[in-house]
Amino acid sequence: MNDTDQPKVKKSKTWAGGIPAVNSSMRHIISQAGLLRGTRGLLEMNQAGGFDCPSCAWPDPDDDRSVAEFCENGAKALASEATRKLADAAFFANHSVDELAAQSDCWHEQQGRIAEPMILDEGATHYRPISWQDAFLCLAEELHALNSPDEAIFYTSGRASNEAAFIYQLFVRSFGTNNLPDCSNMCHESSGLAMHQAIGIGKGTVTMHDLTIADVILCVGQNPGTNHPRMLTTLEEAVHHGARIVAINPLREAGLIGFAHPQNPMAMMGRKTPLASLYLTVKVNGDFALFRGLAKILLEREALAPGTIVDQAFIVEHTHDFENYRSAVAATEWDEIVRLSGIDQNQLNQLVDTLLDGSRKIITCWAMGITQHRNAVATIREIANLHFLLGAIGKPGAGLCPVRGHSNVQGDRTMGIFERMPEWFLAALDRETGIHSPRKIGYDTVDSIHAMHRGDAKVFFALGGNFLSASPDTEYTSAAMRRCKLTCHVSTKLNRSHLVTGRRALILPCLGRSERDGNERMVTCENSMGVVQSSRGILSPASPDLLSEVEIIAALAAAYHGDDHHIPWSRFAENYDAIRDLIERVIPGFENYNQRAAQPGGFYLPNPVKQRVFLTPNKKANFHAVEIDAFEVPAGRLILQTLRSHDQFNTTIYGMHDRYRGISQARRVIFAHPDEFKSRGIKPCQKVDIISYWHGETRRADAFIAIPYEMPMGSAAAYFPEANVLVPVHSQAIGSGTPTSKAIEIDIITRQN
Repeated sequence: MNDTDQPKVKKSKTWAGGIPAVNSSMRHIISQAGLLRGTRGLLEMNQAGGFDCPSCAWPDPDDDRSVAEFCENGAKALASEATRKLADAAFFANHSVDELAAQSDCWHEQQGRIAEPMILDEGATHYRPISWQDAFLCLAEELHALNSPDEAIFYTSGRASNEAAFIYQLFVRSFGTNNLPDCSNMCHESSGLAMHQAIGIGKGTVTMHDLTIADVILCVGQNPGTNHPRMLTTLEEAVHHGARIVAINPLREAGLIGFAHPQNPMAMMGRKTPLASLYLTVKVNGDFALFRGLAKILLEREALAPGTIVDQAFIVEHTHDFENYRSAVAATEWDEIVRLSGIDQNQLNQLVDTLLDGSRKIITCWAMGITQHRNAVATIREIANLHFLLGAIGKPGAGLCPVRGHSNVQGDRTMGIFERMPEWFLAALDRETGIHSPRKIGYDTVDSIHAMHRGDAKVFFALGGNFLSASPDTEYTSAAMRRCKLTCHVSTKLNRSHLVTGRRALILPCLGRSERDGNERMVTCENSMGVVQSSRGILSPASPDLLSEVEIIAALAAAYHGDDHHIPWSRFAENYDAIRDLIERVIPGFENYNQRAAQPGGFYLPNPVKQRVFLTPNKKANFHAVEIDAFEVPAGRLILQTLRSHDQFNTTIYGMHDRYRGISQARRVIFAHPDEFKSRGIKPCQKVDIISYWHGETRRADAFIAIPYEMPMGSAAAYFPEANVLVPVHSQAIGSGTPTSKAIEIDIITRQN
């Protein structure tokens, strides 16, 4: 079955988890890894002393952990990584690059682990094996041939460990550039910038315990049932402790409506826990207006009963610019709030009643539905404004919770994967290593695409990920990568980025998180809530020719710098404790790193906001007063958002099903309100073409299948990476530069066969 066949469509689900999640998990494990190997891995995943799940960044419990501390997503990720299938030299000899490119992303995923280093020579049609030594010499040769270090780009995905990320950025800066784009640029960059501006730190301010004692949890622009299912266990516990869950999302998602815990016998017999007690189907990009409406109600009520609604003590002692913000809210008209948000004033009043019913222990969680918009930074600051009004930050059960995607994406940023690290970090790095880090700001993801497209960047190196499929404007990005002299990817499985290459291309296969690294060496990761803990693989490696990410980076650095370089790259490859000792000297909060990382459960990094200490320049939590807006399109057009199916994690496609939305056997589908299709004369399951519009430009995606779905009028949704071809590379969030993958102006037209 390929991704253009007719789908099977059923009614969407109203709960997540349960027996279907268990069956799906075990089906993937048994078919890919085998019962014994797969079960052994599952029992060690997310356990103290085991290995960190290679999927999402949701934290593990601080205290007792379940014997089965994993979810369906984690099981799929482990099955993929622990598969017995190999894409070896014979596989690449049997399939040309063009033949591989003609296959679907799901097919690529099913071909197994890459077994040895591969090279695509200039003009060649097939990858061929290359020794590790020759691969590193090839890379060093290309890097030495550049006219400037800024002609090289070094990308990072969120799967890299702290140790790999740290020596990676150390090598890149010793090489002489800050061109360190990463997957954060495409997801939570808006969160980091907005939170730095508002509270002085780019990380969340709550723990899992805070969630379980909160009065109200707002889940905004996220779909935990598919993207981070273990969060549902935490939400269920919060509900059992009396919390009210409020969902704010354009689509009604099963994982926000109800949950059947797969380890609860009563749930497996049919009893589900209702989650969201209030579900607001906000317009796409209507969140800013919604939160401004909540603030307006609060301030109007405060005017009628001074001293009873907003937290005046917190505002006076800890915040700045409240009066300007109050004026901006007063100047915002109700008609505008309702029009832009799609939520009426009565519903907003109902939500305010919920927020005020209790001790104001309020947590707001959000994900890509908030961050991938032009006004994402302003929206997140408006979320912070609401928390400031209520004093709902820096106390137990209250705060801000950006829900990160990949398992160590937050740790990679802590380790220095950023094109604009602050001076204190660069100065400490220089002091402890003897290098001179460049101060010129490097390329982020979109800058990197433009630089390659112009020919200003000639070498592209990716530590993990699937850059082409994750990036916007697929055709433009493809053309950019083809203009490189060399593209190189450190990977575990075949993906589309290996098939759109520079003149030469390398694939360097690495160990997975679940596999033994040498003599059981450990690495560390940081989760969404700032906990750093060890990860030690236990499964035999898929192939004897795999190296760890740390070994690959250290060998590349040694090949480039030579054996007499003052940084001990070879020692780092042999002894990860030495890397952690260096991290400890460079980054505050990592004191006694080796000892604390070895402790069961790891340790929390400092988060001053939890003590109401704000590291902004004025040492205050800053209100931001700006006019509300939203992405709007001309009459007759729709706003498209890209999203995941249930059978994928990021760009990895495990299968062709989206169980909770009732879709199977297809991925090239587009969801919209039934009346949107009816007005265009389009019948359910009819094939259509999609055209996107941006400043006089058009982009096209053909042969999608129309699926009527409950969502606001004027909006549509389609899976990425298939719909990424429609995302304009120049359409970015203000300030953060994040591609606006949730706000694309489109029209749907009947397909002309």
